[in-house]
Amino acid sequence: MNQHRGNIHAWLAEPLSREISQRIDHLAAIEGVERIAIMPDVHLAEQVCVGLIVATRVKIFPAAVGSDIGCGMAAVRCAAEADLLADEQPAAKLLAGLYRTIPALKQHRTSAAANLPEELLRLPLSHPRLERLKSRDGRLQLGTLGRGNHFLEFQSDDEGFLWLMVHSGSRGMGHAISAHHGAIAGDPSSAKQPAGFEADSEAGRAYLSDAAWAELYAAQNRLVILAAVGELLEDLFSIGLDRDSLIHANHNHVRTELHDGNRYWVHRKGALSAKAGEPGLIPGSMGTASFHTVGRGCSAALSSSSHGAGRALSRAAAMKSIGERQLLREMRGVWFDHRHGDQLRDEAPSAYKDIFAVMRAQRDLMRIVRQLRPVLSFKGL
Repeated sequence: MNQHRGNIHAWLAEPLSREISQRIDHLAAIEGVERIAIMPDVHLAEQVCVGLIVATRVKIFPAAVGSDIGCGMAAVRCAAEADLLADEQPAAKLLAGLYRTIPALKQHRTSAAANLPEELLRLPLSHPRLERLKSRDGRLQLGTLGRGNHFLEFQSDDEGFLWLMVHSGSRGMGHAISAHHGAIAGDPSSAKQPAGFEADSEAGRAYLSDAAWAELYAAQNRLVILAAVGELLEDLFSIGLDRDSLIHANHNHVRTELHDGNRYWVHRKGALSAKAGEPGLIPGSMGTASFHTVGRGCSAALSSSSHGAGRALSRAAAMKSIGERQLLREMRGVWFDHRHGDQLRDEAPSAYKDIFAVMRAQRDLMRIVRQLRPVLSFKGL
C-alpha cells in the first residue's frame, strides 16, 4: 500500500494507527523537516517513530536517529550446511558455547575486553565525559550483544547452507552520545516533538562527529562478535566463516545525500539505506524468515527500505498477552534456550508484524536476493 500526502510518502502493510499518524503529522510540521518516508515496519517510539526516514536541509534531529546510533545487522555464510544443527546435541553444544563467548552487557573479564581499534582511539569525542566513557564502557562493551531485540541467529538458505546473522549496535556508547546531544538541543525524551540544531553550528558539528564515531563503534562491535563466533565454530565443529560473503549494514544514522537534485540530511531511525544495488539485511523475528536484499534506489522513499518486521505489540502488551506456551509453539523447529522462555515472551514472533506482508509492501524499494529460515536463536539476557 503506497500512499502520498504532501511531503510524506508511505509504504504500508496495514493502516497507520491514529497515534502514529498524529506523531508523524507533528513531525512533518516542524520547521526544517522537508520530507518524510514511512516504512511498512513503522511503530511507536519516543518522539520519532521507528521505521521513518526524515530529510532536512540544514537541521539535525538526534531523536530522528535514535539512541542506538549505528545499530545494524551483519551476516556471513558458514562453511557448513544447516544440517550441522539438525540434532539437539550439536545445537546444545553451540548454545552453551555462545553463552561463554558472547556476553550480553560487558566482557566477563579484563583480558577479554578487546582494545579499541586505532581508528576509534584516534577519533576524539566532543566532551571529556564521553572520552572517559570511551576508555571504560567502550572497551568493556566491545564484542557484546545487548538485550531486547538484539540477537545472534544461525539460519538456513534455500540451498541448505548455514548462515550467521548478528543484530547489535553501539551499546552504551551510542546511548550516552545521544543523551548528551539531546540535552544540548533541549530535547528531553518526554517532549512531544524533537529538538535539533543546524548542522553547520558548533553543536551540529559535534553531534555529527560523535554519531560517526558511534557508527564505527557499532560496526566494529558486530565484526568482533562475528570473529568470536568464527573461533567458536572452529573449536566446536572445525568449520570457518566465508569472509567474502559478508553483508553489513546499519539502520540508525544521519547522512548527507542527494535526492531528486536536492542535498538533504537524511535521518534513518529503523530504516535501511537502499540505494540502487546496495545490499541489505531485513530480519523477521525469532522463529520467522529473514531476507538478504538489494536496494532499488526509490527516490520517493529517499532510497530506503524497512529494517525488519516491526513491532505489532509493545513489550508491555506482549508480556501481558503472550504466554510461555504460545512462545514455545511459535518457536517450534528453532533451537533456543527454553529455560528463558518466560523472559522472551516480548520477543515472540506474534509480537511482531507479518514479515511477508512487510516485504510485499516494499517491493518497489528493494529486491529479495535470498530468503532464510531460523535454525538456532541466541538472545542476550
